[in-house]
Amino acid sequence: MGFYERRILPHVINCACGSKPIMRQREKVVPQARGEVLEIGIGTGLNLPLYDPAKVTRLIGLDPSEKSWELAGKRAQALSFPVEFVGLPGEAIPLADDSVDTVVVTFALCTIPDPIAALRGMARVLKPGGELLFCEHGLAPDDGVQRWQHRINGVWASVCGGCNLNRDIPELLASGGFQVDELQTMYLPNTPRIAGYNYWGRAQRIDRA
Repeated sequence: MGFYERRILPHVINCACGSKPIMRQREKVVPQARGEVLEIGIGTGLNLPLYDPAKVTRLIGLDPSEKSWELAGKRAQALSFPVEFVGLPGEAIPLADDSVDTVVVTFALCTIPDPIAALRGMARVLKPGGELLFCEHGLAPDDGVQRWQHRINGVWASVCGGCNLNRDIPELLASGGFQVDELQTMYLPNTPRIAGYNYWGRAQRIDRA
């Protein structure tokens, strides 16, 4: 990992993923988390102030970026519940089966190299009755936007930390072993349409439906 990925990219992502439209989407999802929470791709901790301390008993944040952990750690200091950072990629979840009440994944499935493997891991660690809360950008419904997403995806990913524009979020969730209980979609305002089609909602493991 070079200097750009280690020192520059986390700050770029922090600014881009902390824009007002994206933060509004986070606000729709994160406060629903309860109990023992696992956040996949916690990054710089933009979600941390949005958790409801009356509902959350502990938060485990998974992310491969050391610099991101530093930024997230500063945000975690103000919280009333314990936060543990684990420096591993999203596919590797070092937790026991049936060990968390909620998994939160926001704007992270686009960067995980094997999102289906990661989702299967999320399903594995959820307790009976647990929920996956998600908020992700992905494949747009309009043919013209899709064409541009497919066309520039490789270049985009190379400069944006592996972010993919064209992932079909509902299809990934189904392939990863989840049943979607609630799904909403929209183009985010003041956001390029190629990166602004947003999916958010709740899901549970299929074999626990």
